[in-house]
Amino acid sequence: MQRLLILLLTVLAGVLPSAAHAWWQPDWQYRKQITVDSTSQGMPLGGPAGRTPLLVRLHTGNFTFDGINEKGADIRFVGADDQTVLNHQVEAFDPLLGMALVWVDVPEVADGQRQDIWMYYGNQKAPVSANGQLTFDPNYTLVYHFDGAAGAPPRDTTAYSNHGQTPTGAAVDGVIGRAAQFTGAAPLMLPASPSLAIPAAGAFTFSAWVRADQPAGEQLVYARRDAGNALLIGINQGVPFVEVNGQRSQPGQPLTPAAWQHLAVTADGSQVHLYVNGRATASLAASLPPLGAIAALGGDVPAPAAPVAPAATPAADGTVPADAAPAPAARPVYAPFVGAIDEVRLSKVARPAALIYADASSQGAESRLVAYGADEEQSGFGFGGMGFLLKAVPIDAWIIIGVLVLMMVQSWIIMIKKSRNVARLARANEAFRESFANVGKRLEMLADDAGLAQRLEHASLWRLYRVAVNEIRTRRAQGADTTSISAATIEAIRASMDAVRTKENQVLGAKLGVLSNAIAGGPYIGLLGTVLGIMVVFLGTAMAGDVNINAIAPGMAAALLATAMGLFVAIPALFGYNRLVSRNKEVSADMRVFVDEFVTRLAEVHGETQAQEAAHHPATRAPAASRPVARDAQPAAAEA
Repeated sequence: MQRLLILLLTVLAGVLPSAAHAWWQPDWQYRKQITVDSTSQGMPLGGPAGRTPLLVRLHTGNFTFDGINEKGADIRFVGADDQTVLNHQVEAFDPLLGMALVWVDVPEVADGQRQDIWMYYGNQKAPVSANGQLTFDPNYTLVYHFDGAAGAPPRDTTAYSNHGQTPTGAAVDGVIGRAAQFTGAAPLMLPASPSLAIPAAGAFTFSAWVRADQPAGEQLVYARRDAGNALLIGINQGVPFVEVNGQRSQPGQPLTPAAWQHLAVTADGSQVHLYVNGRATASLAASLPPLGAIAALGGDVPAPAAPVAPAATPAADGTVPADAAPAPAARPVYAPFVGAIDEVRLSKVARPAALIYADASSQGAESRLVAYGADEEQSGFGFGGMGFLLKAVPIDAWIIIGVLVLMMVQSWIIMIKKSRNVARLARANEAFRESFANVGKRLEMLADDAGLAQRLEHASLWRLYRVAVNEIRTRRAQGADTTSISAATIEAIRASMDAVRTKENQVLGAKLGVLSNAIAGGPYIGLLGTVLGIMVVFLGTAMAGDVNINAIAPGMAAALLATAMGLFVAIPALFGYNRLVSRNKEVSADMRVFVDEFVTRLAEVHGETQAQEAAHHPATRAPAASRPVARDAQPAAAEA
C-alpha cells in the first residue's frame, strides 16, 4: 500500500509544470512561455523570415488574465536569455472578455528552429511601455490596425505618421481585432508623404487581409497614380492581379468570396510578385515607376480635372493640321471595392517570401508558428495549465468533483487504516504462533501469562485461544471432569472458536463495501459530471453562435476532468481492495488452520477413549439384551 501511495505521488509530481530556472526582474510576479516554432512540428517557413512583428493572441484558451494589470500596462516580453527586452504594441486588451492582441518585435525568425520568449506580467505599478513605432522596423512606412474610433481616419502605427486622409466606413470584426468596411463609396485616401514615395525601380511591399463580399467586375484594393504612372492591386472577377503601367499579371488563384484571405505584393526592382495566403500565385517582369502622389485604399485614385485644350483651327479645305495635339486617352474605370480590409502594411523594401508566409499563417485564429506554454509564478512552480483548467470547470461539474473528492478521501482513509490493522494483526499472529509452538500437551500454559497477553492483544489467534481455554475452565469450574472431554464437548468448544473466527472475519471485511462502491460508482459519477459539463459547453456555444476550437476546448477539457477524477477515485480503490481482500483471506485461512489444530490437540490430550465414551451411553446396548427375554416370556404366558 505504501508503494502504491508513493507511485501516485510520483505521478502527480510528474504532471506539474516544470519549475522556472530564471527570472527577469523580481517586480513581475508571473510569466508565460511563448514558443516560435518553425520546425516540422510547428510551421516550416521555407526560409529565414528575419525581423518579424509577431502577433501574440491571448484568450481564455491559453491565458487566465489573472494577476495582470487591467489595461495590460505591465506586459513585458523578454528573450530566452531573460535579459533582452523585446518591443511590443498592444492593439487590443480586454480582460473582461478574455481577449488580447499584442504585436511583439522578434529580432530574428529563422527556419527550422524553436525559440522561446517570455511574457512577464503581474506588476501593478509598472508603467506603460508599449510602443508601435519601435515594434515595427523602420522599413515599414505605414501600418493600419483599424483599432481607432469608428468613422475616424485610421492612425498609422509607425513613426512616419502616415495617417489616413479620409474616414473609413463602419468597423467590423476582422482577422485581427477590428477592420474597415468598404461599401463601394469613396475610397480611403493615403497621404502623398515623402516616406511613401517610391523611386524608379524601387522596392515596395503591400500586404493586407481582404474579404471580398462582392467580387464581380474589376475592383481595386490599392491604387497609386502619378503623372501617367500607375500601380494597381485589385481583383478581376474574384482573381487577384497586380498591374504596373498597364502591364498586368497573369490570372492566378482566385479569392474565396466573403472569406478573409491574405493578399500581398512585393517589388524588388525587376520582378513584381503577387501572394495569396502567403503563397506566390503570379509574377510580373517589371520594375516600378516613380510614384510620389496620393494613393487610395479600397478604390481608385480620383482622376485629375483634364485641362481644356484650345481647339485646333481647321485649314481652308476643312482638314485638321497634322501637328495638332491628340485628345488624352480615357482612363479605365474600375468598380469600387466592396468588402472589408484589415491590417494594411506598406514597406519600402521587398519583404522576403518567408515573412509573407509567416504573416499569412500566424495572424489568423489558428497558428502553428506560435505555441503557448504554461504560466509560472516567481516562486518557480507552474500554475497556468492546471489553473486554467480548474477555472474552466462549471459549477455542476464542481459539485460532482466535490462528491468524488469525498469518496476518494474516505476510500484512502479506509485503505490506509485497514492496511495497517491487517499488517499489525498478521505480525501479532506470527508472534503467537512462535509461542504456541512450545505448548505441547499443556494447552493452558499461555493463558495465565499477563505479559504475553499484552503483547498479543492484536492477534486474532490469541482471541481464539483465549475463548477455547475459557470454555475448558468454565466446565472445570462447574464440576466437570476436564481430564477426559467427550466428543460433544470438543465440538462445543469448536463452535465457540468458530463464532469468534466469524466475528474476526467480519471485522476484517468491515467497510470494504465502501471501496467496492468507489470502484464501481466513481467512474459513473465522473461520467455524469462530464456529460453535464459538455451539455453546458454546447449550450453556451449555441447561444454565443461561436463555433471554434478555442471556444469549445476549455469547457470540454474541464468537463473531462470529472471523468478523470472518477478514475482517480476508482483505480487506487481497486488496487487497495484487491490487496486487502488477499491479505484478509490469508488471515482467515490462518485462523481456520489454528482452530483445527487446537481442537485436534484438545482431543489428543483430553479426549475420552472409545470405552469411556461407550460407557456414557449404556442404553445403546440395553435393547439388544432385553429383546430375547421378551420373546421367551410369551410362551410362559401361554402355558399359564
